[in-house]
Amino acid sequence: MTPGQEQRLADLAAGRLGPAAGDCLELVSRFEAAHPSAEPHYYLTLLGTHPDHRGKGIGMRLLAHNLDLVDAAHLPAYLESTNPANNRRYASVGFEPHGEFCYPGGGPVVTTMWRPAR
Repeated sequence: MTPGQEQRLADLAAGRLGPAAGDCLELVSRFEAAHPSAEPHYYLTLLGTHPDHRGKGIGMRLLAHNLDLVDAAHLPAYLESTNPANNRRYASVGFEPHGEFCYPGGGPVVTTMWRPAR
């Protein structure tokens, strides 16, 4: 983010989250710090399935479609997994653990994962 965007985010968080704004901004900082920047790559973010449709393979089909596009570009891919149960699913399509961090206040562990270019 630009400095102006960072300030707008801080103002929005303070106005909407009150005392929790600091934790929110710290979490954003942790996501940014963990995100690799050494080489161009696809960043797969916010992939989820509505609870009524989980367990039907929809998420993995969506991921497979995205990975087909990534592979066509011959670039690596990066994602963050906030659900340890999904890490084996991501590993099954070529992602490897890259690192991890926790939410502020001892919250859940976020596993960062990298898939080399194909």
